[in-house]
Amino acid sequence: MLSPLRFLPVLLLALTVSAPVPAQESKSAQAAKLAAKLQPFVDSHTLAGAVLLVANRDGVLATETVGSADIAAGKPMRPDNVFWIASMSKPVTATALMLLIDEGKVALDDPVEKYLPEFKNLWLAVEQDQDHQLLKRPGQKITVRHILSHTSGMPFRSALEQPTLDALPLSVAVRSYAMTPLQFEPTTKYQYSNAGINTAGRIIEVVTGLAYEDFLQQRLFDPLGMKDTTFWPNEEQVARLARAYRPNKDKSGLEETRIDQLQYPLNRREGRYPMPAGGLFSTAADMAAFCRMLLNGGELNGKRYLSADAVGQLAANQTGDLPTGYGLGFSTDKRPNGTFGHGGALATNMQIDRERGLVLIYMVQHAGYLNDTGKQIYPTFAETARALFAK
Repeated sequence: MLSPLRFLPVLLLALTVSAPVPAQESKSAQAAKLAAKLQPFVDSHTLAGAVLLVANRDGVLATETVGSADIAAGKPMRPDNVFWIASMSKPVTATALMLLIDEGKVALDDPVEKYLPEFKNLWLAVEQDQDHQLLKRPGQKITVRHILSHTSGMPFRSALEQPTLDALPLSVAVRSYAMTPLQFEPTTKYQYSNAGINTAGRIIEVVTGLAYEDFLQQRLFDPLGMKDTTFWPNEEQVARLARAYRPNKDKSGLEETRIDQLQYPLNRREGRYPMPAGGLFSTAADMAAFCRMLLNGGELNGKRYLSADAVGQLAANQTGDLPTGYGLGFSTDKRPNGTFGHGGALATNMQIDRERGLVLIYMVQHAGYLNDTGKQIYPTFAETARALFAK
């Protein structure tokens, strides 16, 4: 008689093969926790809705949605909703310029006037009030590094950029910056400046002979598969655009608002110009592709876009001992291998966490929150994502 023990290894193998694999279920359950953690903010009418994406070097780990893209119409948030990413455009512009730096066509420490002669003989305001302004020549020339790191002394915008930021051709906007006195000596302060990043976009045009938006399309958006990233969302993309919200007057709930920095209709090209510092619309999936390329040191899907050194320059602190840490078009936490990324005016955010090997994309459209509880939303998402997916 054969012993039953002889069949035990075969039985165990059969059970192992036929048993359900818990890993995939676990991954789905983990992803669902992202939305579950943010649902209370929706229930309290603090958050209208969000798309939450977590990725690593190999691919997207989770894409979850919570809340509504259009409260009045009862449209739930979807993974492919389009968002105005505002200042998340800055890292895109800086990355585009780094393509030219890799090719030796631009250098970070070149003076801006090398490419834009109108920046010769700039003025620096040393005294000013409502009745007078005292000017002198700055002690040093502003460089490409300065305009990408907000240390050039340039203002946020010029007096011509009213009432919206997209009403001037890029060449005209940048010429108006050259006519505006610097507000401090280059490198001595950090001051957030759309003007500086827009100037970087103009350098791209002068060096390549291409319109800024065409360079982005040809060198970044098309190769990376960023099919929904644009300055002018088309009719179909406008239909997917998440509505923007702000607290109502008595702060009892949310009301719909408009993007006050841009002209409407958003899909109209005539009279609406690309704004390198803040004009882009995009989706979570598109921004994940962009960020994963950077997390991988400049490569994605076997293709190299940037050198590892260029990515390192983008992420490295460029502001020295100044209180605010900033890289080249990216916010940075100053640590050698730390996190870098950027937010947008309507609370969108992206982070590239090199230490944990994660990309976090947070897509919302909020012009403020009802109370300080709103400040907890993104940290809740980020902490949950890291706890669930960090190696």
